Amino acid sequence: MRIKILGPGCANCKKVEQYTLAAVETLGVEAEIEKITDLTEIMEYPIMSTPGLVIGEEVVCSGRVPSKSEIVSMIATALSRGNA
Repeated sequence: MRIKILGPGCANCKKVEQYTLAAVETLGVEAEIEKITDLTEIMEYPIMSTPGLVIGEEVVCSGRVPSKSEIVSMIATALSRGNA
């Protein structure tokens, strides 16, 4: 599973990273988590504000910090759809 966190490294981006790591651990899945901080790369995704969370090349959240339970649900949904 590939997960990307889009953002310049701000406090909210770090929270998304922390919650994502915890969600992956909770689910017991293997995931490659990549932080994208380059603005040019971030602009390749359809988000208007950071942080952004991408699971399997699908933007699942942007512009806010989702809770750990929301991220668990997002990952589980991606797995069930085969999008991870």
